[in-house]
Amino acid sequence: MDWLHELARDFLLTCRDILPIVLLFGFFQLVVLRRRVANLGTILAGTVYVVIGLTLFLLGLEKALFPLGKVMAGQLVELSLPRGSAFDPSAWARFGWIYLFAALVGFATTIAEPSLIAIAFKAREVSGGSINPWGLRVTVAVGVALGLGLGTFRIVTGTPLHLYILAGYVVVLVQTCFAPKSIMAIAYDSGGVTTSTVTVPIVAALGLGLAAAVPGRNPAIDGFGLIAFASLFPIITVLGYGQYAQFMNYRARRQPREKQHEI
Repeated sequence: MDWLHELARDFLLTCRDILPIVLLFGFFQLVVLRRRVANLGTILAGTVYVVIGLTLFLLGLEKALFPLGKVMAGQLVELSLPRGSAFDPSAWARFGWIYLFAALVGFATTIAEPSLIAIAFKAREVSGGSINPWGLRVTVAVGVALGLGLGTFRIVTGTPLHLYILAGYVVVLVQTCFAPKSIMAIAYDSGGVTTSTVTVPIVAALGLGLAAAVPGRNPAIDGFGLIAFASLFPIITVLGYGQYAQFMNYRARRQPREKQHEI
């Protein structure tokens, strides 16, 4: 019966978290706008679905994702660092399976991220079809994969987080000066949508589990920070994708002129 108690607890916590949103929308609809709520039955049914879904999601995080991330991170550390051998941060190349696992996890969770899917389809609508939703999703997922691979490298080596973040944003600032304006806002938004429902819990579990398994690392200090990498690197890859597309368009326009000049 413990699972029923935990389910009831998570349900009440979800209702408490959803209540301010309901009150906010209700206040503006009834007091400020002074209009009846259209399709009230559908909205109430959707709210119930949201509460049930979030409750089950929270229970799944607690029972599956966080323990799984911790266990797999520990097993990968054991694979890279056999029992009895001393841990040497300079031997970072021995932890290649951890970097690969983190990158693949980042790619897979980002591709499945609902908020990114929504942004990608909206980007296609407002761009008149010039932005490919699948291409945008893959580009963002590659950015998250690179970020998590580098983030796990930081945890293994114990290097300061702020150095990576400062260097990354310097790259973003330089790219912003040369990237096409049509992709710039989407690139910055893409960094935000990756830190959402699917990606954040798994990435947090991976970081905390890895910091707990690597000798000499403090989960409170080294375990967090992976989400920052997952937010930063998609900006770099999407801006890079825009710059590449701009270069290819310039090259395509230039080739006919060169042929006419030869003739």
